[in-house]
Amino acid sequence: MLDYLFSFDPGLIGYLVFLLVSVAIYAIFSLGLNLQWGYTGLINFGHVAFMTVGAYATSLFTLSGMPIFLAVLIGGLLAALLGLLMGFSTLRLREDYLSIVTIGVSELVRLVALNESWLTKGAFGVQNFPLPLAEFRPTVATRIGMIAIVTPIFAVVIWKLVQRILSRKNTVQAIVSGVLILLTLRLYSVAAVALYNYRDNQARNGLLFLSLITLAIVYWALERLVKSPWGRVLKAIREDEQVAKALGKNVFSYKLQSLMLGGFIAGIAGAFFAWQLSTVYPTNFEPIVTFQAWIIMILGGAGNNAGTILGAGIYWAYTAFTRDLDGVLRLGADQVGALRIMLIGLILMVLMRFRPQGILGNKDELTLGK
Repeated sequence: MLDYLFSFDPGLIGYLVFLLVSVAIYAIFSLGLNLQWGYTGLINFGHVAFMTVGAYATSLFTLSGMPIFLAVLIGGLLAALLGLLMGFSTLRLREDYLSIVTIGVSELVRLVALNESWLTKGAFGVQNFPLPLAEFRPTVATRIGMIAIVTPIFAVVIWKLVQRILSRKNTVQAIVSGVLILLTLRLYSVAAVALYNYRDNQARNGLLFLSLITLAIVYWALERLVKSPWGRVLKAIREDEQVAKALGKNVFSYKLQSLMLGGFIAGIAGAFFAWQLSTVYPTNFEPIVTFQAWIIMILGGAGNNAGTILGAGIYWAYTAFTRDLDGVLRLGADQVGALRIMLIGLILMVLMRFRPQGILGNKDELTLGK
């Protein structure tokens, strides 16, 4: 465990970069779900459908020669279009119908990707598509500039944690915030080393750079939106949509916008997911991916964008620290896998018992059970 915190071995740096990219991708993916559920109260159990559309659209369009940026944009728009179609068919019904339809749509999209080989290459998957910045050969000055660009992202995180320490008298919370500051500094050092040694793995390090920037932009944009009058209407709908209707708000339109925007964000996450895997198969988009996003959102706190990012970090830290349990407990691979699922379930049970709003969530805005 100490190696994770202090070592700069190239192999470990590569693994930590993978974890950092995974945190960024799942944070972006979960931020879309947080907009739909945490702020609007829409129960979406098929969020992975949007990621599937984004991943396949990006990989297939770039494979045909389309510029990567345009392919990502189209992938996000197609995911938003899927949200539009889902919304028109379900949003006027009760919440439980939406949850049933969304998980059904996610499986429908996956099965189409599996069986329509003329469109998606079927079970053979999409392979050998271009990766962003994979052929980029930055100079020393450019690499330093890339480090300078990501530095404010980590600086803002540290500043927010310092503010939490200064604004709270709770010793436990102050200690936790202090530990998070140290971990943020460690991750910053990993990102800086990886970007400076960019040529060690251009595709991996380019993905690190782009995923961090994209996460920062998505987070900033969502924070502006949810604190705007539009975001306040979403919260009103989440709490009691009849009151919002009485105030003259078109509840259906706002729900549709939330579902589409959350789908667009998940579609962007799908592009990064495809780039990280470098191959796209239908089995990459099982329903478990959606429930991983739910775990992340519940851990951090529904209705809190910063909490969603924290939840993604906790989830992947848990994944990293428990991957070697077979060497400690003398269990088989299947048994270790089952144990890891049991442990994350136990963590969620304890959290829901003592802090149902999540780590950074606001109990007054808790939608679960309403």
